[in-house]
Amino acid sequence: MALKFHWFLPTNGGDGRHVVGGGHGLAPGGSGRPADVAYLTQVARAAEDNGFTAALTPTGAWCEDAWLSTAMLSQTSQRLKFLVAFRPGLVSPFLAAQMAGTFQNMTEGRLLLNVVTGGESHEQRMYGDHLDKDARYARCDEFLEIVRRLWAGETVDFHGEHLHVDAATLGQIPDPVPEIYFGGSSPAAGIVAARHADVYLTWGEPPDAVAAKIAWIRGLAAEQGRTIRFGIRMHTITRDTAAEAWAEADRLLAGIDPATIAKVQQGLRQSESEGQRRMLDLHRGRTDDLEIHPNVWAGVGLVRGGAGTALVGSHEQVADRIAEYASLGIEEFVLSAYPHLEGAYWFGEGVLPILAERGLWKDERPRRRQHATMPFATAGRAVR
Repeated sequence: MALKFHWFLPTNGGDGRHVVGGGHGLAPGGSGRPADVAYLTQVARAAEDNGFTAALTPTGAWCEDAWLSTAMLSQTSQRLKFLVAFRPGLVSPFLAAQMAGTFQNMTEGRLLLNVVTGGESHEQRMYGDHLDKDARYARCDEFLEIVRRLWAGETVDFHGEHLHVDAATLGQIPDPVPEIYFGGSSPAAGIVAARHADVYLTWGEPPDAVAAKIAWIRGLAAEQGRTIRFGIRMHTITRDTAAEAWAEADRLLAGIDPATIAKVQQGLRQSESEGQRRMLDLHRGRTDDLEIHPNVWAGVGLVRGGAGTALVGSHEQVADRIAEYASLGIEEFVLSAYPHLEGAYWFGEGVLPILAERGLWKDERPRRRQHATMPFATAGRAVR
């Protein structure tokens, strides 16, 4: 099984040599590198140069718009695909299908879609969306049914509880149809994932919890007569030695003020997200017991909403943990680091070659021209 690896574009307030927060209504905090086209281009080019397939771009009031950002970056990169996060219900299903078709066709197939049903209710209301969580999932189900049918070239008449379209025919059929990535830990999320997702994404929990979630979604999908691939979203701190990696984790933790941790944890405890609750339960706001599984560190989640765990260790150890998750059924890894630019090289140059040697990853980058070497001692006749 050849695994796929994706990177992350830090449009959520910027990037830096510390943990940058953001999401779930929390301020992203200070950072040294802005989320502008020049820097994000460096990150995107580093990702594609190191063999990553795509880059996830977040969505929400706390980050730059994912559609516009990635449309710009598609013109400053060459091969990298973009896993664009978007929220159904904030635009009409026909417009979303049209936008995806335009993006896919104008970038020659570089679009993947991460469907995010909604943030917190107070954030959704900022966008004019006043549905509760369960209603948002019900609307998402209708939304994806309409979009899928439009992409299939159908003329769609649909009158649902939340969405209505009449005689809708799409001119911008995407080629290929972008795959849909979907996450969520609530019962309502599982039903929608089973019906529509190509790839189900989970945040990085210990392997036993991930295995249980895979079994849950796989069973729901089977009831729909479907099969789904699985992916995981984590951070990485990988170095030449385990000591160096854990020293970096300690440095990141030392840069976090305890008062900030308490404030962020208080805010995150108010989240409606079941996945966020599971992240918080991994560390319980404490800093003294953060290695929740060998080489899996929950320190990022102390001050960051969403994905809160990191793979920490030597390149060999991180490769071992990836192989462990792959043995459960995880086929795609959406990764990041602080900073994202250097992190792409640490992982791409350190871990991916090990996985390639083990037959777990295939390097699909264009073959690079090698310069011939000519030692001076044997190069022709010596000059006297």
